[in-house]
Amino acid sequence: MSTVDGAQRAIPEDLGRLGLGTAGIGNLFTAISDETAQEIVHTAWASGVRTFDTAPHYGLGLAERRLGEALARYPREDFLLSTKVGRLLEPSPENAGRTDDGGFDVPATLRRVWDPSPAAVRRSLAESLERLGTGWIDIAYLHDPDEYDLDGGIATGLPALAEARDAGSVRAIGIGSKSVRALATAVRTGLCDLIMVAGRLTVLDRSGAELIELCQEHGVGIVNVGVFNSGALAAPTPGPELHFEYAPITPDRLAALERVHAVCADFGVAVADAALQYSWQLPGVVNVTVGAAEAEHVRAAVAGMDTPIDPALWPALAAVVES
Repeated sequence: MSTVDGAQRAIPEDLGRLGLGTAGIGNLFTAISDETAQEIVHTAWASGVRTFDTAPHYGLGLAERRLGEALARYPREDFLLSTKVGRLLEPSPENAGRTDDGGFDVPATLRRVWDPSPAAVRRSLAESLERLGTGWIDIAYLHDPDEYDLDGGIATGLPALAEARDAGSVRAIGIGSKSVRALATAVRTGLCDLIMVAGRLTVLDRSGAELIELCQEHGVGIVNVGVFNSGALAAPTPGPELHFEYAPITPDRLAALERVHAVCADFGVAVADAALQYSWQLPGVVNVTVGAAEAEHVRAAVAGMDTPIDPALWPALAAVVES
């Protein structure tokens, strides 16, 4: 396995405000073409994005392959690359002809196998390097241990990642999850450089607030993702057809979203822009990473991060939203 050294060493402070997540180019929910996937990555690059996050889970390796192909034209030392471990990809001939049941519109020729052991972590990183076509990975996260074995996964997977970091295989390590308990447990190990918080530090869902102080105590940076809560905060108007947390939005959440729209309207701010900047201005947040299924989504996110917003909006939103 290649190692990170010298000028190639990337540090968390270099993440920049905005990163590109790649579940979308892994055909999350809907298939997109290779050409569209390439356009998304190149649009992000042209817009100044230099942090890219992926995972074997996304499209059973498709996102990693597409991302690697798109980034091959750029100098490797000019961008940061993160991926994840915990899910190995194994051949699944018994599912030939079926579509993946993990939320991605891809053939189910592979299956995910949960394994956070040291040997599996080393193998996962090596296979990600191959799919990405790169010499090194900057950041590696333990991916969703709460979906398999929260305590055991953290107890095994994070030390395995720490070994990889100590060996120079990656620069920084952490955990990516929507479970506040999993994230907090990981931070308390003292092994994390970063945590990737999915949908728990947003305008609509503030249930991860405890992580802010905890991360500050342990010197851990926060990469904030899922900031639109499955699109609820990206839609121009609220409605019962929207989704929140990958499910139809509940009446209570919809009512809160309607209040958010009313407050943002008073301030003359689009809700999507408020969602992005709220997620960025929280203490300890070092990056906001967003996904895209088309290039316009990238352009909108870049513009949204630069839209002037009155800081008085944040307490006004807090007054109308419950965690």
